Amino acid sequence: MADRYLAGRGRARGAAVMARPQSGAPIPALDADQDAVARGQPAFSILCSAYRCEAYLADTIDSVVGQTLADWELIIVDNGPSDAIAAIVDRYRDDPRIRLIRQQNSGLIGGMATAVDASTGQYLVPLDSDDMLTPAFCRRMAEVLDSRSEIDVLSCDARVFRDGEEHDLANSFLRKRLGLEHRLTLADMIGEHDVIPYFAVFRRDAWLAAGGYAPGTDLVEDIALYLRLIVSGHDVRVLPERLTRYRLRGDSASRDPSGVEAFESACERVYSGAALESGDPAILSVLAERIRGFRYEQALRRARWAFVNGDVAGARRASRAAFSQRRTMRGAVVLVGVSVAPGALRVIRPLKHRVSRGASRVVARVAALADRHTVRER
Repeated sequence: MADRYLAGRGRARGAAVMARPQSGAPIPALDADQDAVARGQPAFSILCSAYRCEAYLADTIDSVVGQTLADWELIIVDNGPSDAIAAIVDRYRDDPRIRLIRQQNSGLIGGMATAVDASTGQYLVPLDSDDMLTPAFCRRMAEVLDSRSEIDVLSCDARVFRDGEEHDLANSFLRKRLGLEHRLTLADMIGEHDVIPYFAVFRRDAWLAAGGYAPGTDLVEDIALYLRLIVSGHDVRVLPERLTRYRLRGDSASRDPSGVEAFESACERVYSGAALESGDPAILSVLAERIRGFRYEQALRRARWAFVNGDVAGARRASRAAFSQRRTMRGAVVLVGVSVAPGALRVIRPLKHRVSRGASRVVARVAALADRHTVRER
């Protein structure tokens, strides 16, 4: 999931621009929740730093407008600025809950800082400009947070979908299903089953106490924030319900070897800092195992990339390095394949991709059928 982390980042301020109603256009009546927002009292401040997202931003905004709980404000920081992004936001000029701030590119961290400064809500919700909320997101998260005052941060699961495909995939975004009664620990964050905090609601005081997205945490600003919150004793939980939609983009930077390894290096840095600050031998042990996992996956990727580029000797070296980190069946198969029968791997690899694509299509169809025949109370 390294692709979402690879935009330039930093910190700056911008001047807010409130979209004006189109001349002569009817302004819809506000319900009670919307009226509260118009008076500057929303429950949710949904924060979006927009940069080179013209193809996706309207979907993201529509997902917010479609919330069954209307007690929100949406603050979009045009972090470019881009006339195309401004034009997209201008389509929603009749909705006073949506605000646009235009500024020079200050990176994701700077864009989010500007959005937080302009926000007024009780709960802060960072939302990537290519992802979406399901209609029940605000209502369901409010039900939990309003009734559980001890919870400082609440994240949720996501429906995963491929860019350009109609149906969501069936797989969960979370690697490990954690119940609401489980308070997250450093071991949860650092371990192999890590909980990646892309979709979360923060109480404003918790966000401010932890410093929000901190300068110097580029690529992993949200992970670093979670780690600081947990180390400082804040209560962080996961609601295991798919209340968001995560887009797998075709231009994903996770296809780029240097991008993936930069993300993993940043993770290793913030994980190490949190583990050392805790001083807990058990957490340090979890960290050591996670670092071995990073080295193992990096070596396997290098073996694959070397093999694809025709460098069989390089693939052998990398596969041996992977096997030295973890003696797994997967690593053994790769090592034997590139060492003994590289020609056979060249035949198997395209077949594997064809089978994988076919399986993905089947998974998408099954997910669509399940949704059609399942009734959910929200």
